[in-house]
Amino acid sequence: MAPLHVLLTSALLTSCFSAVQAALPNGRAHGNAPAIPLAPVIEIPDRRVEAFRSKAADALPPLNTTYYFDQLIDHTDPSKGTFQQRFWHTWEFYEPGGPIILMTPGEANAAPYTAYLTNATINGLIAQQEGGATIVLEHRFYGLSNPYPDLTPASLKYHTIQQAIDDLDYFANNVALAMPNGTEVGPDKAPWILIGGSYSGALTSWTMVNKPGLFWAGYASSAVVEAITDFWKYFEPIRQNMPVNCSADVAAVIAHVDETFSGSNETAINELKDVFGLGEMTHLDDVAGALRNNLWDWQSLQTNSGPGTQFYDFCDALEVKDGEVAPAEGWGLDNALTAWGAFWKEGYYADLCGDSNAVDCLGTYDPDSEFYTNTDVDNASRSWFWIVCNEVGYYQDGPPKDVVDINPLVSRLVNVDTGYDPRQCQLMFKDAFPSLPLPNVEHVNTDYAGFSVNVDRLFFATGLSTRDPWREATMSAEGVNVASTDRQPIVESDGFHCSDLSAARGASDPTIGALHKQALASMHTWLQEWAA
Repeated sequence: MAPLHVLLTSALLTSCFSAVQAALPNGRAHGNAPAIPLAPVIEIPDRRVEAFRSKAADALPPLNTTYYFDQLIDHTDPSKGTFQQRFWHTWEFYEPGGPIILMTPGEANAAPYTAYLTNATINGLIAQQEGGATIVLEHRFYGLSNPYPDLTPASLKYHTIQQAIDDLDYFANNVALAMPNGTEVGPDKAPWILIGGSYSGALTSWTMVNKPGLFWAGYASSAVVEAITDFWKYFEPIRQNMPVNCSADVAAVIAHVDETFSGSNETAINELKDVFGLGEMTHLDDVAGALRNNLWDWQSLQTNSGPGTQFYDFCDALEVKDGEVAPAEGWGLDNALTAWGAFWKEGYYADLCGDSNAVDCLGTYDPDSEFYTNTDVDNASRSWFWIVCNEVGYYQDGPPKDVVDINPLVSRLVNVDTGYDPRQCQLMFKDAFPSLPLPNVEHVNTDYAGFSVNVDRLFFATGLSTRDPWREATMSAEGVNVASTDRQPIVESDGFHCSDLSAARGASDPTIGALHKQALASMHTWLQEWAA
């Protein structure tokens, strides 16, 4: 077994998380970079914390106890040595013979994810039902689980999907858990269940394809199983599910932005930039791209979101005039443009950029920008961008010019054809990309099956109403007609992105509650097969 180290103080845990790179008030590193597709951080209810303390007494370490596993730097060459990979673990519900339930949050510092050890999440609900132990494992090159002390291309060459899959394999087969008999619960002696959401949901599917038999079962929430370079369809579920008057007016403004910025009337161009308070910006694609922010706010919505959330405040600003709500076709361009500009100037810009000037916050052309040059560890944006640029794409841009059957919500000045995202990849990783790169999505979809996944005992949880902006990379994508079966269920709820990972969402939304019931039933059936 590989050596295991443990740190029992919570002070370092807090200080470690404070090192996360967040240049903007909302936690993102740059105002023209998409939000990372993350599993949500879930708060543990106070009553749940007290129940754990009461039950645990002296028998269980605190949930924020940080353990360390000696992980291989390079699974193709063990001689390169190991690095310390952080994980968190509890055996609150464990009974001999029960499953070991493993999750990596994916592209984030994992310290805030200890709720995934508890029955505040689907992980803990399964553990509670089946007498299982739970683990949260930090993904390589995120948080403080880094093979090297920087995030330069020389270090990041070991940051690949395959290395991450191999991490899960090596961890499961070699970790010595702190629980009683923790060296006797490997995948050959106990059923392991792999759980993830969003990218880590895809990693669950990809791992079960790549390592058949390693994990007895899997649960993949909003899993982005298909790598897609030009992911302009990220915005389609938003367009289809937002208030129709709001989508009509947003589309009218974007059409006006594209027409004006593609023209030669400098007066009109400068006046339009000034509408949003972005007159100091010189690159028009950055100005147009910045308007995506109001749509990216959709990703933070959950089933209990409503009036007062940032996205709906934006739509109200455009669609409520003198106490009257706009008809389905909206108020039209003039009102929408004025209202959108006022929304930015009267608070949204400050919420997004803080004290940063517009060029620093939203500009993407300065090769000396900290966004490109900061190679410190615990910089999730940089680590994720490496995977985006090399393997998965997911460029969230306007549609190509040949897509004419929709009124887009995002400027066509910002898309793959214009090189907007590949240029940023090149600026961030100069040593790796001497020319504009395109990610190798074909390798990902071929090696790990993508939409064609067919794996026994893998439960996919997706959104029935298709409100998840990542829908078109999941098993619920339009035109992907993979049948749901008892062996590979594809179960839909009325949730948003990864809503079903939360037990509270299941308690408050009947469709997510029904999904949880089916997932728990499937896991119970599959675990009975292990025992047999």
